[in-house]
Amino acid sequence: MTSPNLTRPDGSLPQDFHLSRRGVASLLFAGYAAAAVSAQASPITTDASGLAIDNIMINDNLPAYVARPQGKGRFPAVIVVSEVFGVHEWVRDIARRFAKAGYVAIAPNFFFRADPQNTLPGLADFPAIFRIVATAGNEQVMGDVGATLSWLKAQAFVDAKRLALTGYCWGGGVAWMAAERFGELKAAGAWYGGLTPRPAGTPLAEPGRKWPIDGVSELKAPVLGLYGGKDKGITAADVEAMRAALVKAGRTESELIVYPDADHGFLADYRPSYNEAASKDAWARLLAFFKAHGAGPGAA
Repeated sequence: MTSPNLTRPDGSLPQDFHLSRRGVASLLFAGYAAAAVSAQASPITTDASGLAIDNIMINDNLPAYVARPQGKGRFPAVIVVSEVFGVHEWVRDIARRFAKAGYVAIAPNFFFRADPQNTLPGLADFPAIFRIVATAGNEQVMGDVGATLSWLKAQAFVDAKRLALTGYCWGGGVAWMAAERFGELKAAGAWYGGLTPRPAGTPLAEPGRKWPIDGVSELKAPVLGLYGGKDKGITAADVEAMRAALVKAGRTESELIVYPDADHGFLADYRPSYNEAASKDAWARLLAFFKAHGAGPGAA
């Protein structure tokens, strides 16, 4: 069977792979993204024992999935920004993993305005996916991040002084942009997020938008960037250009890690790009990075 492997920071183009649906019915039923799921996948599943799970509305246009530790007290919080497939089961599982690690994790549905029925995870047609995702322009998304931060700061179970954000693929680019915008964030984690502008005419190019490399001097929180050496959409030259920009801007607390044997989407254990070794190392690094910068459990 041929399974899809996302190769670009905002999702693959249709010509990147031949899509087959045979043998993936159980994972689709479980709510994983239809356009990327692999029949050979054995995705990690994180149970909700010891957690409080909620589906909330931050405002009229922004629903979100929340996973947090049960019990009294204030906990650090992390905003989880999805891939182009929206808040599907893998994103919810990531939120539960953070909750198990002691965070209030919230995954907003940034595509709700264009897709109020949340059909995005079930779509296998990339042009249709891109049409929905393209409606969430950078300024709209930054507004939604701001609304999510405001919601978190108003909750009795959140320590408003320990806020972080992380994102994957499309969300990885959002992570960089949010760190350049919001002083409330202590740290951010960008998993294979785009660094430089996409060529005009490609999906999600968003004319006139600033991209992470354009705003490095404005970083208000350190970012840990996690990238794959085999990524076809984010090249070694892109990573080196970002490193140079960080040094030039004096933002030396930010760091880019490249896993030579990993591809784009290497944390996504529901698709063929999953790389177990890189994922385990990167996850540990991110938790340590958050704690080191005051955004983790037990941080000063």
